[in-house]
Amino acid sequence: MMADNGNAIRKKLDDGISVSPQISASDVAAAKEAGFTLIVNNRPDGEEPSAPQGEEIAAAASTAGIDYIAIPITHAGFSRPQIDALNDARAKTNGKTLAYCRSGTRSTLLWALAEAAKGNSPRIIAAKAADAGYDVATIAMLLDTLAGAAKGA
Repeated sequence: MMADNGNAIRKKLDDGISVSPQISASDVAAAKEAGFTLIVNNRPDGEEPSAPQGEEIAAAASTAGIDYIAIPITHAGFSRPQIDALNDARAKTNGKTLAYCRSGTRSTLLWALAEAAKGNSPRIIAAKAADAGYDVATIAMLLDTLAGAAKGA
C-alpha cells in the first residue's frame, strides 16, 4: 500500500496529514499501525468500478477503529462545504489523517484549500505540497482569497 519507501505512495503533507492514491481495505490496518486515526475518501464511488468503493473502505476503517469520512471530489471541482467538512473532520480526530483519491492530487488540493481557509500562508501551503510532489499552482488565486478572507482582509 502506502509504505514511505517508494513503492507506494503515502506522501506526508505535514505532521497531521498524508495523502495517497487509492487504498484497499487491506491497507487500512497498515494505516492504523502508522498512527492514522482518520481516513478521508476524496474519490467518488463509481469513478473506477474496479477500485475499492467507499463502503468497503469505511467497513475496514470501522473494524480497525479508524474514523472514516467521504468527501468526494468530482470533475465539478471544489466547494466550501467540502473544505469545511475536511477541517471539521480533522478537528475531531486526535491523530493523523490519511486522505486518498485516484492519485493523491485532489486530496492535496482539498487540504491546501482547507489550510488556506484557516488563514495559513499560501506560500507555505504550496511549499509543503511541492515537497510531497504536488503542484497547487492551479488554485493559487483561490488559496490567496481564502487565506485573506480568514484573516479578515
